[in-house]
Amino acid sequence: MAGRSAHPRRSLFTAHPARTVVLAFAAVTALGTGLLALPVAAEDGTATGLVTALFTSTSAVCVTGLAVVDTGTYWSGFGEGVILALIQVGGFGIMTMASLLALLVSGKLRLRMQLTAQAETKSLDMGDVRRVLLGVAGTTLIVELAVGAVLSLRFRFGYGDSIGDAVYLGYFHAVSAFNNAGFGLHADSLTRYAQDPWVTLPIAVAVILGGLGFPVLLELLRHRNRHRTTGRRNWTLHTRLTLITTVVLLVVGTLLTCLLEWTNPGTLGPRDWPEKLLNGFFHSAMTRTAGFNSLDIGAMHASTLLMTCMLMFIGGGSAGTAGGIKVTTFAVLAVAIIAEVRGEPNSTVLGRRLAPHSLRQALTVVLLGVGLVMAATLALLSMTSLPLDGVLFEVVSAFATVGLSTGITADFPDAGQLILVLLMFIGRLGPVTLVSALALRERVRRYELPEERPVIG
Repeated sequence: MAGRSAHPRRSLFTAHPARTVVLAFAAVTALGTGLLALPVAAEDGTATGLVTALFTSTSAVCVTGLAVVDTGTYWSGFGEGVILALIQVGGFGIMTMASLLALLVSGKLRLRMQLTAQAETKSLDMGDVRRVLLGVAGTTLIVELAVGAVLSLRFRFGYGDSIGDAVYLGYFHAVSAFNNAGFGLHADSLTRYAQDPWVTLPIAVAVILGGLGFPVLLELLRHRNRHRTTGRRNWTLHTRLTLITTVVLLVVGTLLTCLLEWTNPGTLGPRDWPEKLLNGFFHSAMTRTAGFNSLDIGAMHASTLLMTCMLMFIGGGSAGTAGGIKVTTFAVLAVAIIAEVRGEPNSTVLGRRLAPHSLRQALTVVLLGVGLVMAATLALLSMTSLPLDGVLFEVVSAFATVGLSTGITADFPDAGQLILVLLMFIGRLGPVTLVSALALRERVRRYELPEERPVIG
């Protein structure tokens, strides 16, 4: 009898893979909060308040980059090390990290760990899990080492930093960039490097690669080798949709940023046209949920902020370090709208017919995201006197785990900061993942109801 009563409780908290991922992120966030609250984590040696520690820990684990205190001056070396570790673990995936450690230590994975790793990395089948884990680790290491080396050399020989400072700055920003975190060690983020492509472009490349998602990166590497032997590229629909939509959004974001801010004296106005294009592209890339900025976000026009909100809400690729509703979700809905306008019975793209389940899932993610953003914006407006455009920008940035800010994050009261914490947590795990993790059981309908069509529009 005791064994029977324990089984539902065990299945409630650990059996569901998505629920396990949620609990793992919550546990690591709590651990990070405790470490950052220690006196040794602050530069002045005093204990940090619980809300500030929780906000910073959540922002790091959820690879967001929003901050209520200046990272480079408030936190000590220990505190910055904790933040960097949380960024790496959060971006890599907590269950992915645990599974990889188990794989390295014992050479095998238990079934439950394979299921949780599969849920977090979105591996296609159980046989993919081991290969995906090793591929994720290898890709992360290579990109971070390469980008960190380029940045370290630039800081050393371009700005005269000492070898130790240059290496620390280079690899801190490389890890933060590839994991789409946006945490920097300068109070002005990267505005001091706005004219330097040797700093902004490597960071932008790392952000884009991390934002594509690990399944896409691994498929590109795998098919690159296959193309050498067969001369053909057989990319999956997911990879093609991700790449095409990413390129389109990067180009559109660059053009709109340059168009809207070209004469703005607070952003692109004083710069020559190569710097304008460079910073327009950098801003477009950062909206993919990175959080670094080379332009003063607070000085941008309201139209640019709205455009940025739209790009942030879309986000990057699935099963990567980016947030937002994901580019494939946006692409699927766009395809469905086009099919409906044309009067076609099915939604087709790139020679494939989309499954109805994919359409319902995309619509669910978008509507949940819009609902969360609207509810949070309304709540924050009711407790502050801050302007609507600034509040909406902060809310979208938190939900999409971007980290871009107009500079008002610290102006929210504790209750408002806790709302942003919740948004970051939900945004990192995904609305559908969180809802499925909280569901007690799956329901299967054993009958069909009569069909009827209500009036639409």
